[in-house]
Amino acid sequence: MPEFAPLKNDLILRAARGEKVERPPIWVMRQAGRYLPQYHVVKGTNNFFTCCRTASIAAEITIQPIEQYDGVIDAAIIFSDILVIPQAMGMHVEILDKIGPHFPEPLREPEDLAKLNTDVDVLKELDWAFKAITETRVRLAGRVPLLGFCGGPWTLMVYMLEGGGTKLFRYAKTWLYKHPEASHKLLQQITDVAVEFLAQQVVAGAQMLQVFESWAGELGPAEFDEFSLPYLKQISSRLRARLAELGVTEHVPLTVFCRGAMWALDRVADAGYDVVSLDWTIDPAEAVRIARGRVVLQGNMDPGAIYGTDEAITRKVEAMVAGFGGGKQGYIVNLGHGTQPFFDPAKLGWFMRECVRVGSA
Repeated sequence: MPEFAPLKNDLILRAARGEKVERPPIWVMRQAGRYLPQYHVVKGTNNFFTCCRTASIAAEITIQPIEQYDGVIDAAIIFSDILVIPQAMGMHVEILDKIGPHFPEPLREPEDLAKLNTDVDVLKELDWAFKAITETRVRLAGRVPLLGFCGGPWTLMVYMLEGGGTKLFRYAKTWLYKHPEASHKLLQQITDVAVEFLAQQVVAGAQMLQVFESWAGELGPAEFDEFSLPYLKQISSRLRARLAELGVTEHVPLTVFCRGAMWALDRVADAGYDVVSLDWTIDPAEAVRIARGRVVLQGNMDPGAIYGTDEAITRKVEAMVAGFGGGKQGYIVNLGHGTQPFFDPAKLGWFMRECVRVGSA
């Protein structure tokens, strides 16, 4: 592994291990992105994936919020995308302006699985991602830890079948109920790549990891138990073994985010993750009651609250931190989903500063 500067702020790592901390650490999902004016300056005329694949650009964008919110933000998350795994598996992915992800040739029938690369050389196919992580870690110079991530298997399967975002989940649900064997085959292939991708991110310099199962809420309980949870459990268990094989001796905290499936918190808390991230549809005190100290909880501010007044944001922060028991153990501040392009950076800064104030009391 490369040599990196000593870490000056390990607050989030201590909190993720369940230790008592002086205040809850803070970071937000989609932290590096379009809500910051300087993002657009650095991006320039480059397309999204060019920014991800150019280490110097990815590093600069990743670090922008660390500088914007210096002193109140406790982690950086690498500027990348969950859809790099389908790319590594041989699928073409575009990010279309004002539309989002687009797969020109989605998988539609089980026979289409033959188009996928079933023996993915992760180090080769995602070499650019590891270079971006290493450069970012070097440029952070120990200011805060660097987080890596990947998409959850079910979530990636949805994109690979639907060809982009969807409200109907027509093709994904067709596969679950008409082609369950093919569904499991695809989910396993994605899981295999995800495990190696996460492990190699740690080797490259990531100090904490998150798995985004963003479409978990589109599954009912039985389907979640069959098509999502087993693969999430595989990732957590196999990743630990793979890191040991790669000579990683320190414990790397692992977070899972099952958006829209807060009803599954009890079973997710037993899935082998250190941290479970929550969306805004669950009451903090209820989440604490269900988790019973088995995992550290992360979240769960409604992103829409950032559009509110300073006073409204303060009230939400006070209620949230109080609901998580004051935040000095077993809690990491985050939004219940990602930042939005229309956010006022000053409002997000107010949210973070208020979390520091309330969480330090």
